[in-house]
Amino acid sequence: MPTDSLPILRASVVQFESVPDRPDLNLRTVRRLAIKAAGDGAQLVAFPEMSLIGYWHLRNHSSERLLELAEPESGAHVRVVKDLAVDLGVGIGVGYLEAGSDGMLYNSYTICLPNGAVHTHRKLHAFEHDAIESGSNFTVFDTPWGVRIGILICWDNNIVENVRATALLGATVLVAPHQTGGTNSASPRGMKPIPAELWERRAVDPEAIQNAFRGPNGREWLMRWLPARAHDNGLFVLFSNGVGRDDDEIRTGNAMIIDPYGAVIAETWVADEAIVTANLDLGLVPLSTGRRWLRGRRPELYAILGQTQGNELGARAARFSQSPVDINR
Repeated sequence: MPTDSLPILRASVVQFESVPDRPDLNLRTVRRLAIKAAGDGAQLVAFPEMSLIGYWHLRNHSSERLLELAEPESGAHVRVVKDLAVDLGVGIGVGYLEAGSDGMLYNSYTICLPNGAVHTHRKLHAFEHDAIESGSNFTVFDTPWGVRIGILICWDNNIVENVRATALLGATVLVAPHQTGGTNSASPRGMKPIPAELWERRAVDPEAIQNAFRGPNGREWLMRWLPARAHDNGLFVLFSNGVGRDDDEIRTGNAMIIDPYGAVIAETWVADEAIVTANLDLGLVPLSTGRRWLRGRRPELYAILGQTQGNELGARAARFSQSPVDINR
């Protein structure tokens, strides 16, 4: 297909502070912000990970409470989003706790398309709670706009193989919902918490909290790796994120849209809910550096990527490990 015939997709990424365990209130926010984004011409609106029920507090719940909060993909809350997507004529992506038909719980993200189709991704590296399982499949699908979209949730995007696989499956747009920033990383040079008092004083001292959100525990950390996912694989990245209180941590927002060259084309660092919107020119993809480099791969050399090394850990153990990795094995 000639590059001048490739579509332009107008997309929005949203940051907002979910109310814990209150999908009714969070759905009101989703409706209000989706309507606003659609009014600005957005064809696709991406909300954060676990946006319908909140995120970090879930680790403190019992398994029984998680079962009460979970819903299947066909449940009432996703149906509300599906109906809204059809009514507005836009795609809407939301995160929630899924009750799988296999009896398991998943950190899931569903994109409801304006034609009534739904596509759900289960987080591949779930670490939030012992009762939440990790998914086992990549999620890439066609859309009414002639754009092939993939979904990876939060830590899925930190594992480089996941983004490469999503690109190889044909995605040119990656929806990347998160709840990140301000976490207490075990790495000496990783993220550290944002002081809660900066968030509480955001109305009287907005500069202080915005500086924190843009600093090493927020945007600066994202810039170390997130643009590389877009650049190295030749795809757009739609980064949506929570903002504000998330149990005992402060999420840093920084909603942004990154093009296939790794350039940030739209973003915010406000300490508030926000919508970031941009036109995605898919004509940039075919000649992008990463997309051309994909053709230079030598798959016969990469068997090691599919081999276990003997030191693998489960998602929770790896995420919370305080032990240095033995690099002399």
